[in-house]
Amino acid sequence: MAVKSAQTLVLLVAFTSILTINVTANKNCNTTFGGNWNHTNNFWGYRHKNATEISSKRIVVGGSENWRFGFNYTDWAIKSAPFYLNDTLVFKYDPPNDTTFPHSVYLLPNSWSFQNCDLRRAIKIGEVNAGAGEGFEFVLKRWQPHFFACGERNGFHCKVGLMKFMVWPLIRSPYY
Repeated sequence: MAVKSAQTLVLLVAFTSILTINVTANKNCNTTFGGNWNHTNNFWGYRHKNATEISSKRIVVGGSENWRFGFNYTDWAIKSAPFYLNDTLVFKYDPPNDTTFPHSVYLLPNSWSFQNCDLRRAIKIGEVNAGAGEGFEFVLKRWQPHFFACGERNGFHCKVGLMKFMVWPLIRSPYY
């Protein structure tokens, strides 16, 4: 009988301890005994974002500078980060004329091609007239690095004109 009473006492103490820890951990919740998970904030302090807060962004490459020779796009990408999956990059540039050089946009296959401005295996995603007006859009649909460069003049704009950048979109979390 004493053994059974001791076991019951141990179970009662364990249950009370767990209940005390649970209530203490959830003291910011407005209910007792375990909290209500439909609250905006969970007990770690994070909150679910609404659809407007977690929607993708539309980002003009280069900001007000657009896509042009001599602007440091790698620096721009670092300052404009983070980029997320399903964000849209908008490339705007003037079509070729007597006063501007033609520009294009290539998606390079890897970091070696990016470092060396090697366009041999790159995919042209923007023709010389594609950036006119509202520009053209590229959606970051894959969780992988994306290497962009201007391919005009056999990579000269990439090598000398700083017209290249890399982004690796993050997975957008509803918690932050």
